[in-house]
Amino acid sequence: MNLNPDWIVGFVDGEGCFYVGVYAHPEMKTSYQVLPEFRVVQHERDIQVLYALKRFFRCGVVRRSGEDRYELCICKLSCLQEVVTFFERHPLKTKKNADFKKFARIVRWMAEGRHLTTEGLIDILETVRTMNRADREKVEETLLQLKVQSGQRDSPPQVEISGTR
Repeated sequence: MNLNPDWIVGFVDGEGCFYVGVYAHPEMKTSYQVLPEFRVVQHERDIQVLYALKRFFRCGVVRRSGEDRYELCICKLSCLQEVVTFFERHPLKTKKNADFKKFARIVRWMAEGRHLTTEGLIDILETVRTMNRADREKVEETLLQLKVQSGQRDSPPQVEISGTR
């Protein structure tokens, strides 16, 4: 199966996902691990499309994702940089492009090592929380914890309470 860039753009607009997970990991310098992923899920009857995308991008893994579903998952940073380059040259047409641009920014920051500093991790989380995702509350909680730990939390104004006579 040969894929052309326009077909890939349309397919990913409908079936793709640009996701950035941030997980507690005590052995990491910042105590968190950032894991960006590009994913495409298909019913098992269309698994050949996932293998064609894997060949096209020359990376990733196709694995079971539920009872009758499979996914192509690309999470190696060097491969994600190639995916980013592709979609920058061939932009997505739907609102998914807004999340892609945020995803691309995070991938670039990681290539620069910014995820290894508290400040960089806060920038990443600030970006992640604006992406289309179901676990927004968890991201907000992690962001607040990091800001408190680093002393960057915006504290509420001090209110003086006076006694009554």
